[in-house]
Amino acid sequence: MGWVMLIAIAALASAVLWRIGLPRGLWTFVGSALMLGATGYALQGNPTLAGHPVKADADPIPLDPDLIALRDAMTGRFTGDGAYLIAADGMTRIGATGSAVQWILAGINKYPQSYALWTGLGMSMIAHDGNRMSPTAAFAFQQAARLAPQQPAPPFFTGLAYVQAGEFAKARPYWAKAVALTPKTMSYYPELAGRLALLDRFLSALELQRRAKVGSPEKS
Repeated sequence: MGWVMLIAIAALASAVLWRIGLPRGLWTFVGSALMLGATGYALQGNPTLAGHPVKADADPIPLDPDLIALRDAMTGRFTGDGAYLIAADGMTRIGATGSAVQWILAGINKYPQSYALWTGLGMSMIAHDGNRMSPTAAFAFQQAARLAPQQPAPPFFTGLAYVQAGEFAKARPYWAKAVALTPKTMSYYPELAGRLALLDRFLSALELQRRAKVGSPEKS
């Protein structure tokens, strides 16, 4: 029954990918993944082993589908390098942030000039390092910006990393640059501009609070 289920899963996955229009160039990647899974089952599968509840080694990490859609709109989805980002997303969702980083590094090894992968590496490093801007993440974002200085994705996601780290003032120039690099005709321009406007309001509110504290007399 294990082999029957494996074949059924492979057939279902192939049908779904065909239905959503996966480019022909990525079918080799999908086939390799399915064959890798079948090989693992053949080597380690034990259908007679008694089942028992297990606890995951890591807690799942929810990914914002709107941010994923925005990233895909900015960098492309059904591309050779995009396939590695999709795989990394899957690893991040189950809490395997180290595996997500390894997936993207594997993609960079094949597509070293991909600004999308370098941007994704920065975001994966942020998740892996507990939502802080580590030197490695900063280097990845800088490399993405160097490879594609006219693309808005590297500065936008650099700013997003600072927002997630709670360093809102540092995020502002990056988001402003992303908006400046995005033509107003692009579908995602309103979202970038809207996020920048919200950040400006938030920073203004923080500044007003700071001034109020400075100007108010101390209570004895």
